[in-house]
Order: sequence, then structure tokens, then C-alpha cells
Amino acid sequence: MEYIYAALLLDAAGKEINEENLKSVVKAAGMQPDEAQAKAIVSSLKSVNIKEVIKNAQNVQPAAAQAAPAHEAKKEAHVEEEKKSEEEAAGGLASLFG
Repeated sequence: MEYIYAALLLDAAGKEINEENLKSVVKAAGMQPDEAQAKAIVSSLKSVNIKEVIKNAQNVQPAAAQAAPAHEAKKEAHVEEEKKSEEEAAGGLASLFG
């Protein structure tokens, strides 16, 4: 995970995301750099535009936040239905005892 954070820091600083820069950031954070990990991250991010990914992720968040109230409304409607059913059942029992 530290290599992902290092890549994000390098991107934010406008620096090239390469193995040496990643290892330098990880080392500066007080951790032991791992050559294989750095290579894997660099190769994975080669064709990724980090700024675009972050921008798209920020656009998705409000849509998820809008979905939550709709889910709550459905949940409340279901609870109301259950209450009505319980009341109807109780009313039916009351007629038995008159």
C-alpha cells in the first residue's frame, strides 16, 4: 500500500513515477524499499492517468450519496407496511373478543 501512496505523492508533486522515485519516497518514510514491489507498481500504473482516475472517483461519490436516502425511504416504507399489517392483525383479533 505504501507504494500506491508514494505514487500518489509523486503524481501530486508532478514527478515521474519510476522505480527509483518510488523507492526514494518509501525510504524517506522510514521503510525498507522493495525492488519487486516498485517494479510492479510502475508497470501497473504505466498507462494510468492518476489525475483522471481521482477526478472520476470524485464524480462517483455524489451519486452514491444520493442513493442512500432512496434506500432509507424504501426501508421506512417497508416498516410502515409492517406496522399496518400488525395493526390489521390486531384489529382482527379484537373483533373475536368483541
